[in-house]
Amino acid sequence: MGVEVRTEGVTKSFGSQRIWQDVSLTLPSGEVSALLGPSGTGKSVFLKSLIGLLRPERGSIFIDGTDITTCSNKELYEIRKLFGVLFQDGALFGSMHLFDNVAFPLREHTKKSESEIKKIVMEKLELTGLLGAEHKLPGEISGGMRKRAGLARALVLDPQIILVDEPDSGLDPVRTTYLAQLLIDINAQIDATILIVTHNINLARTVPDNIGMLFRRQLVMFGPREVLLTSDEPVVKQFLNGRMVGPIGMSEEKDEAQMAREQALADAGHYDSGTEEIEGIIPQMKAQPGMPFRQAVERRRQRVMEILHTLPHSAQVAIRESMEEEGQTQIMPAYTTEAGNSFDQTIRQNRANG
Repeated sequence: MGVEVRTEGVTKSFGSQRIWQDVSLTLPSGEVSALLGPSGTGKSVFLKSLIGLLRPERGSIFIDGTDITTCSNKELYEIRKLFGVLFQDGALFGSMHLFDNVAFPLREHTKKSESEIKKIVMEKLELTGLLGAEHKLPGEISGGMRKRAGLARALVLDPQIILVDEPDSGLDPVRTTYLAQLLIDINAQIDATILIVTHNINLARTVPDNIGMLFRRQLVMFGPREVLLTSDEPVVKQFLNGRMVGPIGMSEEKDEAQMAREQALADAGHYDSGTEEIEGIIPQMKAQPGMPFRQAVERRRQRVMEILHTLPHSAQVAIRESMEEEGQTQIMPAYTTEAGNSFDQTIRQNRANG
């Protein structure tokens, strides 16, 4: 099973430029999480910090209980073996065909025989749908295939943590969906902890168990997917609906005066995009038929039920409804809202109101 990743008060700067500060979150063991945010908010920097490529000025990063900010280089080398990383461009060696690219970590970090290496590499190529392409060079295949080859390479050491940086970069929506489905299927098969850094809204709405968002050098929120997807936080609603009106600007955050001017224009109909705001929770992507049962589903259900009373009311209702649809309500207590109504009553009222 994947291991827990936890950050406490992590702050990172480059010179005088603060990237983000006081970021605290926990990636639950074996679950799929996503980190969102506008371009330039330091999402990729966060990934590099988790594997020790960048060291924060303050705070701690715990990988399976070990603080990597205090590790020696030798200790950090061992901890990195827990990780598999899919970079934006796949980061393949252009002069090596796919087989050697995928085999590289095994030859570099293990003493396995070539026959063992071949067996593992072919398994990973099959898993990522690349059987038959093992003798092709990266320049001879599509961007989607390069992404999958990068994922195959990230999997050869049987990682307990998989970091995925902008999986949709350079891919069309259909191939992005195929790659997203592949990540869910892999989670079902190897039960690894997965963190996806993205600004793809469709992927964020359908894939992860948990979602976080970076903005204005802060972690706006992080938690079960329903918390962010039902949030009334202006920056979250603007980002999820791709609207111009809100705190996010073209190059940086807007000041209050600019936000007020744009809101007035929006109220006058100048920014009508022709689309309605997306309401409700889109069903989460499931592992394909024939895959093992995704163990994270049950672990997450139990974990979320323990913290349910601490979540916003809208998120509580969404969680209750989604679990009811999945037939999990027989083991869920009827928590009571602040208004004194049980979840069952609240759901019935919502349905009666359309």
